Amino acid sequence: MTDLLRRGLLSAGGLALASGPWALQAQPAAGSVTPANAAAGRPPRPIFVLNSQDASVSVIDPASWAEQRRIEVGKEPHHLYLTPDEKSLIVANAAGNSLTFIDPATGAVQRTVRDIVDPYHLRFSPDMKWFVTAANRLNHVDLYRWQPAEAQPFKLVKRIEAPKTPSHLFIDSRSTVVYASLQDSDELIAIDLATQAVRWKVKTGKMPADLFLTKDDRHLLVGLTGDRVVEVFDVSGPAPRQVKRIATGEGAHAFRARGDGRHVFVSNRVANTISMIDLQTFEVAAQLPGPGGPDCMEVMADGRTLLLSSRWARKLSVIDIDKRQVVRQVAVGRSPHGVWTLDHAARQ
Repeated sequence: MTDLLRRGLLSAGGLALASGPWALQAQPAAGSVTPANAAAGRPPRPIFVLNSQDASVSVIDPASWAEQRRIEVGKEPHHLYLTPDEKSLIVANAAGNSLTFIDPATGAVQRTVRDIVDPYHLRFSPDMKWFVTAANRLNHVDLYRWQPAEAQPFKLVKRIEAPKTPSHLFIDSRSTVVYASLQDSDELIAIDLATQAVRWKVKTGKMPADLFLTKDDRHLLVGLTGDRVVEVFDVSGPAPRQVKRIATGEGAHAFRARGDGRHVFVSNRVANTISMIDLQTFEVAAQLPGPGGPDCMEVMADGRTLLLSSRWARKLSVIDIDKRQVVRQVAVGRSPHGVWTLDHAARQ
């Protein structure tokens, strides 16, 4: 979604690090929280954090928890996405109208693709035939065909008007439909990839942001950043049907699956918390700390380490899921947003 700080909807000074039970705990020794697959003999791969206001990506070593270097990318990188074959990490440079491809194992820049208009949010279809972007400033969703062998690997097939302010995208497991939240008209749309036409549009609560579709493609969760609620829609039929409103915390925003097949996390931007939702009951199963304006998240392969971009604190926060404690913070650039690593837990 559009940067809330820039729009004046949130104050950087008003989102201080949490205190009391959410306070930062004593840090363990360097390297004590590492991905499980590092024990298999392979060094852990880097963690990448987008710095939206610095037009850069911080590359962090998860063994030492030190920022190794920064990669210069295009203007206003907000989100990033790993290709389904896990060979490239794509950084979407919204104001730069470009995409930066990075090797997720080494951090080497693979290439830059230009003339991609306002790629605020991005998604690949699981079959890697479709690449979709949400133009947050320009009110449209673009559908591209993936042409990996071409100099310009994305061929624009259809531009779909999506007023107002398309924010986040999700594509179903069958690569048949893409869902998009419209944050400033409080709506959700579904686009048929075969016909490149809108299937339906439905009203939501205030300022819908990130989306999460359950593994069976039946229930779509919508984070309401203008509220303290996650809405749940049954999208298995010809028309969507709202089935639940889950109270999580003020500014419900971004999702990340825990990787256990049952739970998903949602960051509550204003409340400075993270809620873990049980996908069988659609109830909050646990609350975790989320200091500094929590935004995007990643769960590492060990299943117990949650990475969080603390947007207003200029930090990557590392959270022990089982202990429900922030165990360390790593300084990064201004307005950290997307966070990703190849050593991640399962996406469902």
